[in-house]
This record gives sequence, structure tokens and C-alpha cells, in this order.
Amino acid sequence: MCPGLEEIARGLVAGLRTETIWGQISAIDSGAIRISGVDGLVRIGDQVEIEGRLAGEIIAIDGRCAVAMPCGSLGGVAIGARASVYKDHGARPSAAWLGRVLNGFGEAFDGAPAPRGERLMSLTPPPLPVSARRGLGARVATGLAAFDTFLPLCRGQRVGLFAGSGVGKSSLLADLAKGVDADVVVLALIGERSREVRDFVEETLGAEGRSRAVVIVSTCDEPAPVKRRAALLAMTTAEYFRDLGKHVLVLFDSVTRFADAYREIGLTAGETPSLRAYPPSTFRTVAGLAERAGPGAGEAGDITAVFAVLVAGSDMDEPIADMMRSILDGHVVLDRAIAERGRFPAIDIRRSVSRSLPKAASAEENRLLSDGRALIAAYEEAATMIQTGLYTKGGDPTIDRAIAVWPELDRFVGSSSPNCEEAFAALRKILGGGV
Repeated sequence: MCPGLEEIARGLVAGLRTETIWGQISAIDSGAIRISGVDGLVRIGDQVEIEGRLAGEIIAIDGRCAVAMPCGSLGGVAIGARASVYKDHGARPSAAWLGRVLNGFGEAFDGAPAPRGERLMSLTPPPLPVSARRGLGARVATGLAAFDTFLPLCRGQRVGLFAGSGVGKSSLLADLAKGVDADVVVLALIGERSREVRDFVEETLGAEGRSRAVVIVSTCDEPAPVKRRAALLAMTTAEYFRDLGKHVLVLFDSVTRFADAYREIGLTAGETPSLRAYPPSTFRTVAGLAERAGPGAGEAGDITAVFAVLVAGSDMDEPIADMMRSILDGHVVLDRAIAERGRFPAIDIRRSVSRSLPKAASAEENRLLSDGRALIAAYEEAATMIQTGLYTKGGDPTIDRAIAVWPELDRFVGSSSPNCEEAFAALRKILGGGV
């Protein structure tokens, strides 16, 4: 499915380099190559070829030599081999990328050539000035009742989707790709298994979802620099369409695997490991990635983003999950217990928050949401007593009402919706005269 490393190297030669710097391999270990003879001539992020067949990336410079992390096997590479270093001048996204599946170098997975646009864009541009950005825009329809009511998604908002494995994360992302009111969708699939990528693109996303989407993929077996490059290319592609005035939806799966790739690069470059071996610069790097999304400036459009975060063992306090909660404009938690009883999307409303509220809803809508959350909380807190028959009707009027509306309210959270207005109308009908 994915072109080999030699094809990637040839793509780099054809599309990125403008000048060549020659050096010599002076040391090799399991995760890095040292290149001498390039003092003062190379930069972090430049690309490396060794004897025309191995691609790599400069990740550190110590004054005497450059350290490159390989993007393939080191088998057959010897001390003294010539290394060519090419200045990496970024990427050239194109509107013709819509409907295509690309790797981190902008090469098509289907073997057909991927056109390059005329505009050369950096993979690591400076962020938009805070003073120039607009505030969050209007609430957008998502096609899902939970998001159209309890967890509104506004234009330019950045939210996290926190989930363990096997709880419906990929299906929810596909639903958002097809349902959110946006002009362009950019999907970043970082560290996914090859089979899952094909299934997601061809079956879960389908032709309808692909028609307005650019899919950037780096599979789990690819080296860390390739995964990082794919993540950066996805954000650069979103910025390209944003600058054309489009509303872009970024679905990033997952930030955790991006952070893991960065950890591998940072440790190889010599950074000191800290919490769970993540280098201290991880927070800045992940925050920088997230900050590239958000409202635009001037005549540009906006980038609305959903960043998936893998939560092992439902540990919301692990480093990356804790970090992302502090960075983003809301978090949506998928719960395994909800998935196991068959309600999808398995969103835990009590533990999920959209920071666009209360501004994103009217006063009457906020009253509905507050009432709905209170009833969900009342039912879930009394669930053990209710299910074991220990609760007696009439003991608490709030619990009585929660029991009465719970089946419909729970179905509502897992239902689809044509637009926000109809979703609130359905919620109002379920809650009845309780508001």
C-alpha cells in the first residue's frame, strides 16, 4: 500500500532539494547516523540520502557533526560512506489532493502521481499572531445529537477525543468527517496499522467522506521522523485550504502517537527524559501542533480540529492526556462501559466538556443542557440502587424523573441529528416540562 523507502527518497530528490551538501558517515548506532564534514552547512530538518537509497532527517547538530535519524534499515551502511544532505524547503499542497491518500512526503499511496501546488509552504511555520486571530465562530452542525447539544463544536474550536482502544473512536471520527459542516476535511492518521488505514478509508469513511477529504497517513511500522513529518504535513495542508478562505476540519488520530514519535526523536537527539521518558520539550511541541488550528485572520478561513488522544486503561492523568486537556477548548471522553452496553458513540456526557459553552447556546438552550446533565448525573449516581431494586419510587423527585426519561435520553446521546435546531427540539421533547 505504501511506497518503499527508495521511492520516498526519490520523491524527496525530485520535489524538495535545491542544493546538495556532501558529508561522510563517521559513526552509526541503532537509532542514529553521525555525518561529518557538514559543519555550519546543514539545518535541523534537512533530509539525508546515503548512496541514493536511504532517507533520513537531521535531528541534532553538535558543532562537529550532524546527527541524522534514519527512515529505514541501516543494513549495509558502512563508516566512510558518502551522505548527501538536501535542504528541506517544505511542501506544496494542492487542491488536487482532495480525495487522495498521501504519505508524509506528499506521495500518493495508490501509486498515481500526486500533483504539487505552486505555493511552497513551511512544515513548521510561525503561529498566527494572537492579536490577529478572530474569536470562535458560530456553532456548526455535526450530524450527531450529542455534539449539536451537550458538546457544541464551534468554527475554529479545538477539542480532544479521549478514548481507549476498541470503543468506537474511528467510527466517531468517520461520522464527524461526513457530518460536520465544513468545506474541506484533513485526516491525519499517525501510527495506524496498514489494514486499519485501508478499512478506515475505504469502508468506514467511504466515497462520500473521501470526496472532500485529504488523508495523510503514516503507518505504525514507519520510523519516527516519517510519522512526525506526516503530522506536520497534515497541518500545513489544512493551513493551505484555510488561506484560501475555506473552513477546514482537521481530524487528527492520534496526538499520542505523534508524541511517542517525538519522544523517540528527542531521546535519540540527546534530550533528557522526564515524566514517562517524554523529553521536557514535548509539551511545547504538542502545544505548537494544536495551536496551528483555530480561527484564522483577515480573509482566511478557520481550522476546526478534533485531536484523538489514546488513553491506556482510562487513565486521564497520563502525561499526554493531561497535557491536551489543558491546551484544548474542550474534551470528549469515550467510555468503555458505555460501548460494552452497545450505545455508540460511547460519549460520557458527565466527563466531557465543551469550552464554547455557555456562549455557543441561547439562555433557553443552556437551561435545557443544565437540566439534561443533572438528570444524567442523578441516574448514573443512583444506578446501582436502581438496578438492584434498592431504590423506592418517591424517595427523590429528581431520581424519579431521571428514571422516567433515562431510556430516551440515553438513546438521544447516541443518535444522529440533521441540525442543531432539530437536536434541541428533540431534547426539549424528552425533558418535557421539567425546565
